[in-house]
Amino acid sequence: MALAIFDLDNTLLAGDSDYLWGQFLIKKGIVEKTYYEAENQRYYDEYKLGTLNILEFLAFSLEPLSQHDMSDLDRWREEFLAYDIKQILLPKAFELIESHKQKGDELLIITATNRFVTQPIAKLLGIEHLLATEPAIENGRYTGQVEGVPCFQEGKVTRLNEWLLERKCSMEGSWFYSDSHNDLPLLKLVTHPVVVDPDEQLQSYAKQQQWSQISLR
Repeated sequence: MALAIFDLDNTLLAGDSDYLWGQFLIKKGIVEKTYYEAENQRYYDEYKLGTLNILEFLAFSLEPLSQHDMSDLDRWREEFLAYDIKQILLPKAFELIESHKQKGDELLIITATNRFVTQPIAKLLGIEHLLATEPAIENGRYTGQVEGVPCFQEGKVTRLNEWLLERKCSMEGSWFYSDSHNDLPLLKLVTHPVVVDPDEQLQSYAKQQQWSQISLR
């Protein structure tokens, strides 16, 4: 049994759930449109360029969670899943997931997007284990702060190593599927790095390394 690790946004999904959640908040009138839309786009562009300050972005993206009751957030998230996320699920992603299940592999999603957004998406995809950026909770409300290490770039390696230690698992024979050059720290560690509909920087690096490349689109 090997560990099969999957990035989420633009890998198993045909879009970015973090960015789309921000757009959903704008559409619902939950956040102020002009400022939030501009900042949401700026941070997404910086992510794609590899220049994102993750802590700055998380201060921005987690703030709306801290301003509302859990019941409202849960209701909005259900709507978001139904009208935004289900539109970007990929049949080929389900086939890939199933192929690893048939081999008896242990499946794990690892994503920079926060757990509030991604937990139900992992469930939709049929993957039990999820490592995501953790929004802090106190007294039944989100605080707007991050708990622990953000699950981004080298942080994905840190969080994965902690998870492996807890479960007494190894990386032997491991797979990792990702679209983004931000995931190079982890791609370089696994036995089988696979680039999925990669961005330009990752495609160039993967070609030099003769890594496998697939499309789920």
